[in-house]
Amino acid sequence: MVRIFFEPLCINTKFIIQLTRLSEFAFFRFMSLSVLNLEEQQHKDEIVSLTEQVLDAKGIECDSKISKLSEEQLSEILEQVRKLRKKKKIEKDSERQKEELDISVQ
Repeated sequence: MVRIFFEPLCINTKFIIQLTRLSEFAFFRFMSLSVLNLEEQQHKDEIVSLTEQVLDAKGIECDSKISKLSEEQLSEILEQVRKLRKKKKIEKDSERQKEELDISVQ
C-alpha cells in the first residue's frame, strides 16, 4: 500500500496565497459596499495588488481583521489605494512623456 502525503512545497507559497486571498477578500468587501467605480471594478488585479500593499503597510494580516473593519476604515483603505494608483499612473505617464521627448530629440 502506498501512502501519499500532500504537503506544501514551500511556506512562502502558502504565505503568498494567503496574502492574495486577504487582498481579494478586501476587494470583495469593497464590491459589497458598492464603493468601487466601474474602472476600479474592471481592473481587479491592480486594485487587489495595491490593496495588498496598503494592508501590509497597515499591518493587517488576516481575514478576521478585514471582516471586522468598519465601512469608514475600508473607505480609508480604498482612499489610500486610489492615491497609490494615481501616483503610479502619474509616474507611468511621466515616464512615457520622457521617452517621447527622447525619441523626438534624436
